Amino acid sequence: MPADLAVIGLGHLGLPLAQAATAAGIDTIGYDPDPHTVAELRAGRLPLECADGSLTAAEVRRMIAAGFRPTTADAELGKVRTAVICAPTRLGEDRALDLSAIGAAARALAVRLRPHTTVLLESPVYPGATEEYLRPLLESGSGLRAGHDFHLAYSPTRVDPGTKRHGYAGIPKVIGGLTPACTEAAAAFYGRVCEKVVRARGPREAEAVRVLETNYRYVNIALVNEMAVFCHDIGVDLWDVVRCAETKPFGFQAFRPGPGVGGPGVPIDPNYLSYKGRSLGYPLRMVEVAQEVNGRMPRYVTQRCATLLNEHGKSARGARVLLLGVSYKADVSDQQGSPAREIASRLMELGAQLSYHDPHVAQWRVMGRPVPRADSVYEAAAAADLTVLLQHHRTYDLQGLAVKAQLLLDTRGAAPAGAGHRL
Repeated sequence: MPADLAVIGLGHLGLPLAQAATAAGIDTIGYDPDPHTVAELRAGRLPLECADGSLTAAEVRRMIAAGFRPTTADAELGKVRTAVICAPTRLGEDRALDLSAIGAAARALAVRLRPHTTVLLESPVYPGATEEYLRPLLESGSGLRAGHDFHLAYSPTRVDPGTKRHGYAGIPKVIGGLTPACTEAAAAFYGRVCEKVVRARGPREAEAVRVLETNYRYVNIALVNEMAVFCHDIGVDLWDVVRCAETKPFGFQAFRPGPGVGGPGVPIDPNYLSYKGRSLGYPLRMVEVAQEVNGRMPRYVTQRCATLLNEHGKSARGARVLLLGVSYKADVSDQQGSPAREIASRLMELGAQLSYHDPHVAQWRVMGRPVPRADSVYEAAAAADLTVLLQHHRTYDLQGLAVKAQLLLDTRGAAPAGAGHRL
């Protein structure tokens, strides 16, 4: 059966769109090349890699009941009016985005692409990728011309994993089409699932929106992380400083420090345009410095752990250290880029005996070795020489943990004032 929409890529980017479209009455299929992902969704279960808090298994079952059809059959892509590519992108060792998953999705779609189809890209990319990377793949594989035979546009994904504060429909949707007609075709689709559509001048401007939004957050986290180190060194309570500063009704937005930055919203420096081998010839200095500051936070946390243990007459070597929360963000299972792994590695190198607790992570390996998982968080905190809160999952009772723990380092400023030591 033909469908109105194909969502290509059923991960943390694609599933929220598929849910919103299905709820809006749009006949939707979901394509993913991974048979396990599709089988889990068909069975009404949420694949582990998609368990980021944005969607529940019950919501997946409601989607299936409403007609959502997950599939691995790329032939289905030739029967839709609109196709949205939500393939994952990762930051490689050379700090360049890996667009291979987008390329695979484009090739699967291109051989089935029909005239008058609207093709949209939502994956994080560099400005220019829609025109210079995606467009040639679609045109060469289909024999059709973008902007003439089919519509092509970019729209940055705006999802907030782990929270339902912002529903998909209520978040303004930015779109930028290859031509004005492409923009309007994209607006016609997104107008069916979103309350507000914002038109950018073109795909490059829409792509740069994602770069600005992600880098804005990353740079501001770096600022407050640097302030955390500075304030600790001069004996100032940064958390009280932030609490007071955020009362200012203009010119300030509160960010809070942490043990590092992770997750799929990677900071992008457009100097690294690997897909065309191009370079600006200079870095974005603010992004570069932010990467440096945020990148050294795991080392700083490890140093604080060693110092606290020493101040209480214990050596890091042989110390029992409990890590609480090893995902990259509160209330999600995703560990992509989580600073917990580096912190654990450094503590292991100091000779510490590690254990961890995370209600969302059943198994965890560091440096190729499994880390013991605590069954009872309170008993583990009482037995550990040092308990380190890395991620404040809502299931944690920090008042109770602070009472039980022999020594607590709170990297999130979540424990009650005076309970433990803050970053």
